[in-house]
Amino acid sequence: MNARIHTPTIPHSSFDAAKTNRHLRGKVAIAGAATYGCGEAVGMDDMTLLARAAHAAVADAGLTMQDIDGLATCSVNSTMWTMPVIEHLGINPTYVDGTMVGGSSFIAHLLPAIRALDSGQCNAVLICYGSAQRSAAFGRKESIAARRFMDPQPYEHPFEPVLPVTAYALSAARHMYEFGTTREQLAEVAVAARAWAQQNPEAFMRDPLSIDEVLSARMIASPLSVRDCCLVTDGAGAIVLTRADRAKDLKQPPVYVLGNATAIWNRQISSMPDLTTTSAAQSGSQAFAMAGLGAADMDMAQLYDAFTINTILFLEDLGFCKKGEGGAFVQNGGIAPGGRLAVNTNGGGLSCVHPGMYGIFTLIEATRQLRGQAGARQLERSNTAVCHGNGGTLSSQSTAILGTADAL
Repeated sequence: MNARIHTPTIPHSSFDAAKTNRHLRGKVAIAGAATYGCGEAVGMDDMTLLARAAHAAVADAGLTMQDIDGLATCSVNSTMWTMPVIEHLGINPTYVDGTMVGGSSFIAHLLPAIRALDSGQCNAVLICYGSAQRSAAFGRKESIAARRFMDPQPYEHPFEPVLPVTAYALSAARHMYEFGTTREQLAEVAVAARAWAQQNPEAFMRDPLSIDEVLSARMIASPLSVRDCCLVTDGAGAIVLTRADRAKDLKQPPVYVLGNATAIWNRQISSMPDLTTTSAAQSGSQAFAMAGLGAADMDMAQLYDAFTINTILFLEDLGFCKKGEGGAFVQNGGIAPGGRLAVNTNGGGLSCVHPGMYGIFTLIEATRQLRGQAGARQLERSNTAVCHGNGGTLSSQSTAILGTADAL
């Protein structure tokens, strides 16, 4: 019997999210942003880190915690995380969102918060996250067991894969087979992230890194070496959203949310329609359409780089290059300082910070760049940014388009 090649069907929604949400373009702005404890925060727990980042973000906006009447947060370790956070911060929100879809959650929190602000349900929304996963006493083996209990995957967990790295290695191997992507091109992503991190005093790893060092590093799951994998750090981040008219009168230059969308096609990597195409193709398309902009209009891309393959996949799926051309796009310093596109200017999850979930740090770095507050790594042109979050094993994807007043 002749073998047949199966062409996977990519999900497609007929719902015109961009048209539905266009009236919300630029109605809300990021008014405050802060990080805390990035790297190692020995002696602190998740809540302490979150609270300190939250207070710093609120102060950055020129507000007080009593001004916060909206909250969006989630945690890997708690299914009812919003309640203790409200208790610790001493707030009484009229809007609460505890949606948990992995590392993309904090970008996915944007659109519901925008709707709540636009409707008048609340006036200031705090989106926050904190994790002491590097220094916590709770062991890694125990943490993995707890996550499997809370998030069962019946067709994968019985085989005890080393998730998430084996899932991303599977996608990387398929991309290499299908498009000729090389390990050297994957390494370019890690080297570029380190080059940006060297300009960021907050970054956890700032030592020089070469292509050869990535290739010769300890193999974790072929074709990914330890340098193809994100950091394990502590850290917290928070942003404050207000209506745009109010943001103009606050402490910092407003950073407007021009577009946002979330898409989920699968949970398990084994259920992914195509190992080389993520639902970022949908979330990105809808977010760009809501913003009335495209990839070519972006001055920077802040992408969730849990593994080097992520960056290549998202550059393709968000429209910066064609499918299969991501390896060539990043080659020869394409996304490093001075390259064709500024990507992960803080050093990303590969070299700056990765406390379990990274999505909120894409928003914070974009905010700093758009305000002109990024220090030595500040881009000369910074009016627009795409921020993209990833959750699970290429499971949830959320895209946000941010811009300055010049981009409205």
